[in-house]
Amino acid sequence: MKADIHPTVYDAKVTCASCGNTWVTTSTKKELRVDVCSNCHPFYTGESAKILDVEGQVDRFYKKLSARQSYVEEQKTREESTNVNNRSVDDLGLTPRATDGLKRAGVLNIGQLLEKFAEGDTALLAINGFGQSALTAAKKKLRALDVVLPEPPKVEKTEKAEKPAEAAE
Repeated sequence: MKADIHPTVYDAKVTCASCGNTWVTTSTKKELRVDVCSNCHPFYTGESAKILDVEGQVDRFYKKLSARQSYVEEQKTREESTNVNNRSVDDLGLTPRATDGLKRAGVLNIGQLLEKFAEGDTALLAINGFGQSALTAAKKKLRALDVVLPEPPKVEKTEKAEKPAEAAE
């Protein structure tokens, strides 16, 4: 070992400022003062468990409860935003002309657009500004959103067999 490089070591008197307890240890200082010692610290005396039980349990419960309520509300808003029927027709990304035509006709969300699909393609094509290309694009984008398009109503065909039978008579 090198000489004269080590600090001087003393028997130091340690004093606790909280309870006044003293003891002796070795240190580079002759006297030490500490705020809390093992005689008065709540962790060592067991008082910390009492403090947490009295004050902390109710606070922790309400904290967990409010966190759960905010989580449930967030999930509810997320579910509502993913509900396709409530989304605006703007979300489909159709051409501005087609979107404006739908809005002028009172079709503001996808649910109303699906009602028009249920009436048949002719109901949509009757909307001013909404043509065949917009109809095809709307169908593609709705299918991309995993929306099942309603079946259009079937038009009953008149029987042609009756006419020739009547003509034969």
